[in-house]
Amino acid sequence: MSLSLTIRRLLISQPIDLPVFHPIAVQLQQLLQTPDFTMDAVVFLANEDQSLAGQILKMANSTVYMGRVRTETIKDAVIRLGAQQVSNLAMAASQAGLHTSDNQLLNGFMQSLWLHSHACAVGSRLLARSAGYPQYADKAYMAGLLHDVGKLYLLKSLERLNKAGVAQAALEEDLLMEIFAELHVDQGCRLMQHWNMPKIYYNVVANHHDPNFDTADIILTVVRLVNAACKLKGIGLAKEPAIDMQAQPETAMLQLTEDELDDLYEVLDDAQELML
Repeated sequence: MSLSLTIRRLLISQPIDLPVFHPIAVQLQQLLQTPDFTMDAVVFLANEDQSLAGQILKMANSTVYMGRVRTETIKDAVIRLGAQQVSNLAMAASQAGLHTSDNQLLNGFMQSLWLHSHACAVGSRLLARSAGYPQYADKAYMAGLLHDVGKLYLLKSLERLNKAGVAQAALEEDLLMEIFAELHVDQGCRLMQHWNMPKIYYNVVANHHDPNFDTADIILTVVRLVNAACKLKGIGLAKEPAIDMQAQPETAMLQLTEDELDDLYEVLDDAQELML
């Protein structure tokens, strides 16, 4: 089944202001790109939206993130976890709330996409550390979270078109998968450019499927391998149980052992159970 030209044109002409990013979460990411940001500025911005702040604290105290001491305030979270991790949690918390739809089929796709994106985030953070690059762990988390943001944008676009009474034929599972395959990378890049997101994340969105990727880009390499691990375990929309993880070029590039891959699988299972 080929994607109709009409649907393609409708999708790529949708406004970029669809609810795909929370403004506060984006502002936190942009704040961290400035060399002289302060912790107080991070705390102030994270507290601008009390609902989001509450979700940040909820995630910070979950089993995936929590240390020995419970975090009661955003300031506590920044002190204990660091500005980058709190910024990551703001993006993750806001993304969790955006992966929903009144349309049953689209909602199912969004929920699967969220499970996959969150698992990729948590798995990428672990793998960066396991591979000997702890300095990239927090950025690997964000890259894993956002690598498929183009799919969320396409789903939100289809949701808007469907409510307007057009693109009804696109709401079929096979066609949705075809739409993703053809358009999600380009639309993801369009989003990242519009929101002026850091180049390190843009590169992951642009190249997480490219066979000729930059092997010197550690974060990209990590996300690609975790993405493959999620497919192996059936976390998300794509399921490829025959993937040989030991044979993946990224495994060799990161010099991972079988035990380190087993640790990754365990973390992916934990992340999925948390979100469920």
